[in-house]
Amino acid sequence: MKSIKKNLCNYIDSALSLLDFPRKNYSLIPPKSSSFGDISSNVGLLVGSGLKKNPMTCAHQILDELNKNDLKNIKSITVTKPGFINFFIEDSFYQNYIGTINSLKSKFGRSSIGKGKKANVEFVSANPTGPLTVGHGRNAVIGDTVSNILVWNGFDVTREYYFNNAGRQMRILGESVKARYLELSEKDIDFPEDGYRGNYIKEIAQEIFDINPEDLNQNKEYFKDYAEKSIFIDIKKSLKKLGIKFDIYTNEKMFYENGDIDLLISELKEKKLIYEKDGAKWFRATELGKEKDKVYVKSTGEPTYRVPDTAYHRNKLNRKYDLIVDVFGADHADSYVDVLLALEALGYDTKPIKILIYQFVTLIKDGKKIKMSTRKADFVTLDKLLNELGPDVVRYFFIMRSVNSHLDFDLNLASDQSDSNPVFYLQYAYARICNIIKHGENNLLSLKEKYDQTLLSHNDELKLLKHIVLFPELIETASKTLEPQNIATYLQDLAALFHSFYGKCRVVSDDLELSKARLNLIFSVKITLENGFKILGITAPEKM
Repeated sequence: MKSIKKNLCNYIDSALSLLDFPRKNYSLIPPKSSSFGDISSNVGLLVGSGLKKNPMTCAHQILDELNKNDLKNIKSITVTKPGFINFFIEDSFYQNYIGTINSLKSKFGRSSIGKGKKANVEFVSANPTGPLTVGHGRNAVIGDTVSNILVWNGFDVTREYYFNNAGRQMRILGESVKARYLELSEKDIDFPEDGYRGNYIKEIAQEIFDINPEDLNQNKEYFKDYAEKSIFIDIKKSLKKLGIKFDIYTNEKMFYENGDIDLLISELKEKKLIYEKDGAKWFRATELGKEKDKVYVKSTGEPTYRVPDTAYHRNKLNRKYDLIVDVFGADHADSYVDVLLALEALGYDTKPIKILIYQFVTLIKDGKKIKMSTRKADFVTLDKLLNELGPDVVRYFFIMRSVNSHLDFDLNLASDQSDSNPVFYLQYAYARICNIIKHGENNLLSLKEKYDQTLLSHNDELKLLKHIVLFPELIETASKTLEPQNIATYLQDLAALFHSFYGKCRVVSDDLELSKARLNLIFSVKITLENGFKILGITAPEKM
């Protein structure tokens, strides 16, 4: 499809030049309805608007020029109101494409646009103050899927986990564990008002007590460090269940220890972008076009999270990645702007940094929302979700909506073992194809045999082929837009087209030649589904 679009662009550009029409950034995209062709362009509308002429007239003039050429793979061209030019592609193009797909197999959909380029994807990045929540789970799946997309497009991807282990939250963690430890020693204590109250805190305290039941003079740093290590072990176990593994773990403390934070503040001072007020250090964001200045170091001497985050991103930029992707929750929507602002003030090009802000997750059961509070330990852990539903369902449900949309995670639907469950629907389509191919083999039909692709002329066969052809471009586009939900939507549509085809077209029949052609067709569907599953990180079951 990409080659066809390239050729059409050349012919359209030539027509515009011959007609003395302005060159516009027109589109070549599949129309919403197949009645308008396989590819539709708005070039007539844009030209008409620019020249203040009737778009239909302009479109017909362009069409007349196009018709003077022998357009390869184009069956016909039409013009429809209010000025669209529609291209109908020869059936043979789609029929011949089966051979390409089936020969490429696991390489189908891969591109080389990222070849020679390095990408860093930072995701999850949950502080080790408690188990991963469902919100962290959405972050994890988005980041891992985006990483997979980039790998499929040739990028050398580093998956990175960054966590804060030097701030207020970690101090409270240490205080919470120490308080529970002292309780085990039957000491009268005042539990921190804003402390962490989950059972996991009690379990960590019990572990420490079992090791040191009498040493009650351990400082808070000891309790914090022990809790951090213990919680991180569990975090890694949870991520492993999702099939997620990181290449690098980076923490906030290292930027204090190596002097990067002091250096950052010093350099901003030199640029007169740091000033003192009420005992605190402030960043002059207003000097750089923002409405308000921001506190950088509190009056207590403790830096705000903007400082280590800026030092960390400078570190990543210095590692010379061609692309840096950050997956953040909605609570970072304002703060990351300040980080980029400071980096730009220091002379850094922040264009490689792409920010994905995902919205919150709401669990729904029996039509009712489940209320969650992390600090009060009133939340559903990622582990619990994985144990109840399995990684395939969890991954798919977290990725099937746009990151910009709030996600209502319907637990009843997720646990449903019917076509209503989108994961079941997809995997059942794949398993059904595997069963049909096996049935064909049992009837001495081999995919290695020659077949006549021109026999695939049924409307539902062509619909399947036309959809499959879109897969490589979809994956390539996803690496530019970083919108993985479009892959999930595409696969659902592919499964629906397959089920429709299967209901109307018998694959293995008395017609030997047609059977061989249709087996190759569904093998193409199988390849496309399987490759899509790999990108989304879900399994491809051959039996259900």
